[in-house]
Amino acid sequence: MTDTLAVATRYVNALNAGDFATVAGMFADEIVWHQPGSSQLSGTYRGAPAVGELLGATMTLSEGTLRLAATGAPMVNGDVCAFPIHFSGKRSNGAEMSMDGVDVLRIEGEKIAEVWLFSSAQADEDAFWGAG
Repeated sequence: MTDTLAVATRYVNALNAGDFATVAGMFADEIVWHQPGSSQLSGTYRGAPAVGELLGATMTLSEGTLRLAATGAPMVNGDVCAFPIHFSGKRSNGAEMSMDGVDVLRIEGEKIAEVWLFSSAQADEDAFWGAG
């Protein structure tokens, strides 16, 4: 459990600092990322390159305004960790989002092997990212 907490804490600290290079370096080669909803970004992404492309797309679509911050302490159950998060972004077309969510990580060794995201206002998030 200590390894899970340590990895999750590094992830949370990197998110809070906007250090996406560190975040990406924490991914297992075969990471599985579950992006919720029905937007153009929604779906399951497999492998670090695919997840990297997804994260790049979020920055492109948000015009570099996407901000994420953990709003509470990580909660650990074995190799799984959940933590509350707030995320926001604005686009030049007037689209905005600002909402809470929960990120769930599954840790293997020192790497993040799987990620599930949950949004408090999924329809609003889908509208921000655009139709799928």
